[in-house]
Amino acid sequence: MLTIDIETARRFILGKQGLWPGRRWRGLKGTDQAMGTMEYLQLDPLQIIARSQDIALHSRVLEYKPDMWEHVTYKERKFFDWGGWLAVRPMNELPHWRVIMRRERDGDYGDSRIRRMAHEHADAIAEMRIILRERGIVSNRDFEMATRTRTQSYRGRKDSALALYYMWRTGEVMTHHRDHFERLYALTESVAPAHLLRESSEDEADRFLVKKEVSFSGLSRISRTPDAYHGRGEPDRAAKKMLEAMLADGDLIEVQVEGWKQVHYALGSDTKLLSDLGATRIPEAWTPLETTTTEEAVFLAPLDYVIARGRAKILFDFDYVWEVYKPGHQRKFGYYTLPILWGDRLVARFDSKLDRKANTFVILGFWLEDEALGKNDEFAEALARGFARFVNFLGAEKMDAKVIGEPLRPRGGATP
Repeated sequence: MLTIDIETARRFILGKQGLWPGRRWRGLKGTDQAMGTMEYLQLDPLQIIARSQDIALHSRVLEYKPDMWEHVTYKERKFFDWGGWLAVRPMNELPHWRVIMRRERDGDYGDSRIRRMAHEHADAIAEMRIILRERGIVSNRDFEMATRTRTQSYRGRKDSALALYYMWRTGEVMTHHRDHFERLYALTESVAPAHLLRESSEDEADRFLVKKEVSFSGLSRISRTPDAYHGRGEPDRAAKKMLEAMLADGDLIEVQVEGWKQVHYALGSDTKLLSDLGATRIPEAWTPLETTTTEEAVFLAPLDYVIARGRAKILFDFDYVWEVYKPGHQRKFGYYTLPILWGDRLVARFDSKLDRKANTFVILGFWLEDEALGKNDEFAEALARGFARFVNFLGAEKMDAKVIGEPLRPRGGATP
């Protein structure tokens, strides 16, 4: 068993996710590389300042522009979106995921509501099949409410919406593209490359699920919580059968992080990487193209894996809850608060909005974890660089940072 300290664990997880020690990808090609490295790019429709997936890629990719992920996904067909836990996944993994889709359809496991859709809306599903063959591409918006059977489902108010969603979850259709985040469907064979329209073996799919989840987590307990693997299959189910074999084969290793009670698992191929990081050696492949996260602060998306669902507290001792769905009076910080990564630590957070009418990025609130950091000139400069790049990413003309006290208010070219 390998034993590491919390700093090594933190740098390993940040680095595996492409967030440390600085941006190592650029532009459209870099977006493709980053998405593959991240394993999953979780999607969210909310666009307060920018969508979470775009902020996540901005924090990893130089010169990233909103919706570049859509280009490599839907135009280049290198990725596809799927799952109750909605995320983009590499297209070359499709044979493994088709096993999961089939298991959901057959009721082997997964969301029982999906199986109910098949029974309750069989006629609508059959109708959508015919329409898709005729039209090629279909959106739920194509069907007027007056012509459809009304439903009360969490996935839509029309039977057409549920039929299309069911066919998407079970692999019969895929997302052809999106229009203002609205999904447009097409039959799978018209979207995916023909050589990927097959299923892996059961064992291949199960082993893939475990390795995928461990790679995504960096360090994983491979144990299921109510929401941990929703829409990603059930790696714990496979792990119970395969864990000993995968440890014996060297596919996985056991890792004990000092201060953590439970043993975690990492990919066997990451053994040297963990040892190097423990000896403060940074892999050459992680070399930033421009600034490091010490030279330029990075703002993390609210759904970024390294901070979501309590991980910010475990890794950084930083309490973070995305408060967007909380009533205003219950919010401690703000509606769309983003944590600030400086070096390998989370040191502050800010709430903001994009005033589109005035084309101004507005800071609504700013909070330091340690007030003494407010006198640190290096952090002030790193913050200014981070805000300058962020304003440019948003396409804003200026920035209103009145709530940030001196000397932290961006200066020296911090706004374009």
